[in-house]
Amino acid sequence: MATDSDNLRHRLDRATAHLDPPYAVVDLTAFDHNAAALTSRAAGKPLRIASKSLRCRDLIARALARPGWRSVMAFTLPEAIWLVRTGVTADVLVAYPTADRGALAELAADPALAAAITLMVDDADQLDFYDTVTAPGHRPELRVCLDLDASWRLLGGRVHVGVRRSPVHTARAAGRLAATIARRTGFRLVGLMSYEAQIAGLGDAPPGQAVLGTAIRVAQRGSYRELLARRGAAVAAVREHADLEFVNGGGTGSVAATSADPAVTEVTAGSGLYGPTLFDAYRTWRPTPAAFFACAVVRRPAPDLATVLGGGWIASGSAADSRLPRPWLPTGLKLLGAEGAGEVQTPLTGTPAATLRVGDRVWFRHAKSGELCERVNELHLVDGDHVVGTVPTYRGEGHAFL
Repeated sequence: MATDSDNLRHRLDRATAHLDPPYAVVDLTAFDHNAAALTSRAAGKPLRIASKSLRCRDLIARALARPGWRSVMAFTLPEAIWLVRTGVTADVLVAYPTADRGALAELAADPALAAAITLMVDDADQLDFYDTVTAPGHRPELRVCLDLDASWRLLGGRVHVGVRRSPVHTARAAGRLAATIARRTGFRLVGLMSYEAQIAGLGDAPPGQAVLGTAIRVAQRGSYRELLARRGAAVAAVREHADLEFVNGGGTGSVAATSADPAVTEVTAGSGLYGPTLFDAYRTWRPTPAAFFACAVVRRPAPDLATVLGGGWIASGSAADSRLPRPWLPTGLKLLGAEGAGEVQTPLTGTPAATLRVGDRVWFRHAKSGELCERVNELHLVDGDHVVGTVPTYRGEGHAFL
């Protein structure tokens, strides 16, 4: 009897029979299902799409056309400018501070861009840098967002749970920086962001690691309680100096929890639209896998091995097996521990390997979402067992923003 995995494999094989691997596809049914699920989890709060998780203008626009999705969080200023100039959106928050003089000069020279794009700051030095590019009297007012560090610090800071982002950690520090921005000519503080990576970006049910999963869940609950109080206090402190348009938080892994924070007005999500393997380690919600890439079998080094050409599309982050692409279809294939996923070839073992022949496709899932698009120029959009469209990635449009 055919399983759901068998049906998916046959459907993808039929849809792409005319293509030569390697190539990548997005299953539109799964993509739209994930978009609707994230909207539901946001419980009425608008979603800001993380563009780095898609890296495809057409699919960013597809998500923005759906109810509940309102704006974009870009990862670089040049990308934000491009998205505005090409009509994808008129509301972009740049997630990280920038030191790109050319892009800052372009922003400062165009009032329409300055009205559509919000820069990220966490230190007055960044304001000074922006002023060196174009002096306040010679540019439109620049919109800025304060980045509040969302990590959990214990034992006087000796224990750090989360990522190291902004130096602004306390409500008092947020209020001080907000006051500094309010006194500066040429800037307007319009938002506050805090990304709780230790909740949104860390799976709480790592496969085969029950003890670690329990420890992660305990830490996440403690971190969430601490952040609720601290973020609320920080927002109140900042509002003493600025009329905030938005308070942004979260990511795919924390949409429901972040939306429940009364201080938050909007939530960011993106990876959940593609459903990469890192999100298989979450208990509360797992997106339906929607993005895949195919490699062709080119040799049979042993009766129980099949080798595909390429496959070594490794994700960023700490070096670990979790960053490797996962052979997904046919079900049961595994990477070899001694070789992993190789740049030019990837040998595979597991029961199905004995049945694969030269020319057969093996379907992989990437560990992280948008990074898949740095490997291909286009995405083939699958509906049922047909390719209904082919759209360029950022790379396919000639852009490598980071």
